Amino acid sequence: MSKMKRLITTALALCAVCALCAAPASALEYNINAPGDPEYGKPTSFEPVITADGGAMKNEDLSKSAALIPPGFGTPTSYMLNTGEYLTPNLVPSQMAGAGQVNGNVAVVMPPSSGSTAAPGSTTSTAPGGTGTGSYPIVDTSTSTSPTTSVGFTEVTSALYYSDGSLGTLKIPSIGLTVGVYEGTDSAPLLKGAGHFTGTSIWLGNIPIAGHNRGVRNDFGKIHTLSPGDSITFTTKLGTRTYAVSAVTKVSVNDTSGLEPTAANQITLYTCVEDQPAYRWCVTAREV
Repeated sequence: MSKMKRLITTALALCAVCALCAAPASALEYNINAPGDPEYGKPTSFEPVITADGGAMKNEDLSKSAALIPPGFGTPTSYMLNTGEYLTPNLVPSQMAGAGQVNGNVAVVMPPSSGSTAAPGSTTSTAPGGTGTGSYPIVDTSTSTSPTTSVGFTEVTSALYYSDGSLGTLKIPSIGLTVGVYEGTDSAPLLKGAGHFTGTSIWLGNIPIAGHNRGVRNDFGKIHTLSPGDSITFTTKLGTRTYAVSAVTKVSVNDTSGLEPTAANQITLYTCVEDQPAYRWCVTAREV
């Protein structure tokens, strides 16, 4: 009897094993979600090209026909843009032909010899301290005569000052400059902005203005890069005038010709020349 039970138990066990082996096998099912937005860092090697004219290429000749041989090191025009002699003068386009010396379409004033002296009736006012400071010529009103009716002249009066002490605002869009203009060219007004030359006109005729180009302020640091036709505006209590650059020159520190009154309305800007204390950059612009 016990033998029969063992046989039955063994048979049932074999049947169970066979049943398990006969059951179909099925693969496991997985649900995989799509990845989210990757959190990559921004690229650092991309450098957009930004130009003063908004990226638009000017319609100008960039071939070797318009290439210039740069002026000699240390010469009066060595720091001026678009100066030198044509590399291939025989290939220069007809509209650019002219003298062999090119000065960026602006006049270049050659400084006088080192032994020259200041113009009669003028003195210099030193702006002390700091890099980019220097002396600027001023008009000696104690000996000069009143401007004649043939030239324009507007005297600075108390009624022309704004509440902040300035006489006006100078703007040069091509170099991104907006600066207040204060009376005088010594250290105090030039720490606040540009300085109007004492004794010169503030509205009619010639308006001479000076400013620092580095150090404590950098208001006039780019005026030597201006090109003919660049716009300059000057706003005072008498109104707003717009001028177009006509000349960018390097002149002697003793040259006071740019302070003289003129019949035509113009503005004259002065600043130091880096590492050349004997010279000044002078920008002249005429009313348009």
